[in-house]
Amino acid sequence: MKRVLFLLVILMTMNLGYSQDYQVDLDYYLPEDVSYNPAIPTPKSVVGHEVGDWHITHDKLAQYMYTLAEASDRITIENRGATFEGRPILLLTITSPANHGRIDQIRRDHVSLVEEGSASMNTAEMPIVVYQGFSIHGNEPSGANASLAAAYYLAAAQGPKIDQLLNDMVILFDPSFNPDGLQRFAYWANIHKSQNVNPDPNDREYSEVWPGGRTNHYWFDMNRDWMPVQLPESRARINTFHNWYPNILTDHHEMGTNASFFFQPGIPSRTHPLTPQKNQDLTGAIAKFHVKAFDKLGSFYYTEESFDDFYYGKGSTFPDINGAVGILFEQASSRGHAQESDNGILTFPFTIRNQFTAALSTLEAAISMRQEMLDYQRDFYNDARREGSKGGAIVFGDEKDAAKTYHLAEILSRHKIKFHELASDFSQNGKNYKKGYAYVIPKNQRQTRLVNAMFEKRTSFTDSLFYDISAWTFPLAFNLDYAETSISRAGSEVTDLQMRDASAPSTSNYAYLMEWHEYYTPKALNIILQKGLRAKVGMKQFSLGGVDYDYGTVMIPVQNQKLSAGELGEFLQKVSREAHVDIKAVNTGLTVGIDLGSNNFRAIDKASVAIIIGDGINPYDAGEIWHLFDTRYQMHITKLDTRNLGRMDLSRYTDIILPASWGGGPDKAVAEKLKAWVEKGGTLIAYRSAGRWLDRNELLKMNFKSREDSTSTISFEQRGDYFGAQVIGGAIFDTRIDRSHPIAFGYKNKELAMFRNTTLFVEADKNSYNNPIRYTDSPLLSGYISEENLDQLSGTVPFKTRGMGRGKVVYFTDNTNFRAFWYGTNKLLMNAIFFGDQM
Repeated sequence: MKRVLFLLVILMTMNLGYSQDYQVDLDYYLPEDVSYNPAIPTPKSVVGHEVGDWHITHDKLAQYMYTLAEASDRITIENRGATFEGRPILLLTITSPANHGRIDQIRRDHVSLVEEGSASMNTAEMPIVVYQGFSIHGNEPSGANASLAAAYYLAAAQGPKIDQLLNDMVILFDPSFNPDGLQRFAYWANIHKSQNVNPDPNDREYSEVWPGGRTNHYWFDMNRDWMPVQLPESRARINTFHNWYPNILTDHHEMGTNASFFFQPGIPSRTHPLTPQKNQDLTGAIAKFHVKAFDKLGSFYYTEESFDDFYYGKGSTFPDINGAVGILFEQASSRGHAQESDNGILTFPFTIRNQFTAALSTLEAAISMRQEMLDYQRDFYNDARREGSKGGAIVFGDEKDAAKTYHLAEILSRHKIKFHELASDFSQNGKNYKKGYAYVIPKNQRQTRLVNAMFEKRTSFTDSLFYDISAWTFPLAFNLDYAETSISRAGSEVTDLQMRDASAPSTSNYAYLMEWHEYYTPKALNIILQKGLRAKVGMKQFSLGGVDYDYGTVMIPVQNQKLSAGELGEFLQKVSREAHVDIKAVNTGLTVGIDLGSNNFRAIDKASVAIIIGDGINPYDAGEIWHLFDTRYQMHITKLDTRNLGRMDLSRYTDIILPASWGGGPDKAVAEKLKAWVEKGGTLIAYRSAGRWLDRNELLKMNFKSREDSTSTISFEQRGDYFGAQVIGGAIFDTRIDRSHPIAFGYKNKELAMFRNTTLFVEADKNSYNNPIRYTDSPLLSGYISEENLDQLSGTVPFKTRGMGRGKVVYFTDNTNFRAFWYGTNKLLMNAIFFGDQM
């Protein structure tokens, strides 16, 4: 018996010893040049494990941050809201106790630096403000795990060094930019951790299931939302940013397992031209502190060889157009607890220590460069005001769609951009700007550089490679009219933005009419149809009672409805208020044009929509569609997983959406199943790369244009840049639309800006009526495209449809729902849903 017990002890010791090869104590992370207050709880004492032993879950991370705030007079904590899954969006404010005693005054003084009259302010004694944020991508967790050690250090470290840091600095500490994604990935890594940690890259621990933990609840890459501000996590941090205007903002990420550690500056030629050179000089000066820290640590790193500072919607670049310096950190990822790499076994604690080191070297740089950074921020905004003092303004709006106009104004408001009501209606360049449907942005304001960044159209670049999109012109994204105008057009400044109240109908005994222009008309129509009411769509224009009604006007008759005339009137009044859509009561069917009893009013069927998700499907595109239906239009959309699609009964769905796919797309059996479903009356709507799958499986035959690359003159070294220049990473192009076609219902202009990030070029049909959306001969509006691709794109079509049996197949080459802020083309998808059978 004793022998058996002895062997068990030996085996347990061996197992524990092997596991401990990848375990460390807290001392592994912490500097030795300070002492630590024993009254401050360590992470392990609260969460139950050492930093890096397990992947921290967000609930435990939040628990530790609240515990620290209670234990330390250096820290206050606030919950700024909730994620879609209800997790807190936390912020710690870390500074000396004395500074906490006057924190409101410190904030007001700091914000005064960006205001007019700041030239007389003395920055010599002002604290610098640093925003430190971790792991905006949930499956890049070393940052959020490092926040445990960093927060402990800032709460517990003692000595003259830390005293100076806390006296001269306010740290806005965001321990997890992406709580939902972090929780999802921590669950995955932890459930697959062996007692004997296995670093084999083939182990399931290092290969997440779809959609992975990178994204938030709706599968958005939140590091692209700093400027559009469409997600709750983004809105919280942008509010903090503009409430404080930090001088430095850090953004901790991960990259491939075989890499080392990256910090900015990025590739110099890929910095946005609106970013001042001084910003890049300061970024380079800060980098020297990282160099010193990493050399001392013995960790390898690189800089200026990848990544960029171009798209202002990223966390490391957004500060650059707001008078601050953004810093990107990229750590090679263990994607679990320990993984083999080209540089040996990469352990999770090692990745955490590098992130922790970068966090501290940033603070050291901030203290050393404090006054220089404060002066730069003041100069940035003073220079911006001088640029804006030349005067002028921008007017934007849509005379038939107040909601889209409101939502762009909402973004401006979140960024503290001043804008005004329109003083009175006017016309310019053939466009009508209507009071209540348009706003005026004066150029003469401190945020004029951000306004320029949001509204400019840029087609000339010093570099042909982009880490992200090359264009994001907001009025084009919203499909709004806009123009340079005089400041005299401005009325009173908007300080309390409200969406326009709709014109609710009076009661009718005949019919109700709802034009299709407003953004939320699909929401209103869906409510009506889900109630079991009949509705019809007008296929032609007409006039009634002095009002001109456009293509796509929805008519709700009073007769033969499940509600009485009085009940129907009350119900439609509620719909009008809820959807912010005008609905008009009419008492006659006689019109100028098609009468209301005409066969040119076609019945609209209630929609039952599904979307294919899972392995092989692009989760970003799928998430954008799910978010659109669920949060904008409050429409049910059923998520059909590719694993189960072959055995599902599809007959309950009127429409199935196939987002862009990775690889070859669904298998042949699924293709045949969908083909049979379409033939029985379903509408299949596919996007981007799914077009090749449609063509290959003969659901929709198309002619894709192709060209041969002329690569005979480039070297091996140049090959990456050459092929990279042929990528359309994200640019905006002009199309001409046929407004009489159901896919274009609700659009008032003959041209529509489309966002494109593919090189799929579909040849137009020989019959013009089959090309309701077509790229113009000179389509580039904003962004980068190679000359070869621009030549290929001209005259092609981003939309195709075909009847098959009793159903339809609809295809878009472009993403009509890009990143939740491309409001201008959302209605194309809704038109395919509600009017697909009329195409």
